[in-house]
Amino acid sequence: MQIKQSIRIQTSVLNGLEKRVLVWFANHLPRWVNSDMMTAIGVFGAFLCGLGFVLTNYGIKWLWLSSVGLVLNWFGDSLDGTIARVRNQQRPLYGYYLDHNIDTINEALMFIGAGLSPLMNMSVALACYAAYLALTVYVSINAHIKSEFKLTYGKMGPTEFRLIIIISQILLMYIPALTAYRGQVMIFDEPMVYGTLDLIGLGILCLLVLMYLVSFIKDAIWFAKRDPLPQKE
Repeated sequence: MQIKQSIRIQTSVLNGLEKRVLVWFANHLPRWVNSDMMTAIGVFGAFLCGLGFVLTNYGIKWLWLSSVGLVLNWFGDSLDGTIARVRNQQRPLYGYYLDHNIDTINEALMFIGAGLSPLMNMSVALACYAAYLALTVYVSINAHIKSEFKLTYGKMGPTEFRLIIIISQILLMYIPALTAYRGQVMIFDEPMVYGTLDLIGLGILCLLVLMYLVSFIKDAIWFAKRDPLPQKE
């Protein structure tokens, strides 16, 4: 069964450097290391990231485990497709199916892990996850009907978001005032206590929602022009 390859759109800030690094790794890894192994490493990294968040209930320095998990997740998630392309071993059907399902699992592990930590409210974590899923649906639809696989929005992609989270984690570990900060807001007459990571999460949420809405509206106009209402006879 043949499937038309979608055009990959990557215009993030770090894309040029990241692509060179990934191709270097793909060319120097042993031949017995394959794409499925990289996918498994990515899942393991997501698990470590979520676990690190959960373990902050026992100490803030567990965020180092979460940061290491994010790096492993980037390594595995980015290299599985790169290895296939460099070695000319693409499997469009299997790769597309596996990649999107695994990404959903990875993000669930990380966002739910953050929600189970004392650093972020579960409601904020799940709202970020919902926004991520909305973007995933948007990308999947466009891959099928527009043959575009968009990975970046406004110069921001998965790698940039991972880097923002890692920097935030380091700041939380070594600036006690950030970890200790607590604010309170009333939501439906119920008090909600929030911390620094909640504010960072809300900032990321606003970015994700803005990216989704701008992309959705732009493409809706594009599709409307190419699929106009039929003229009445």
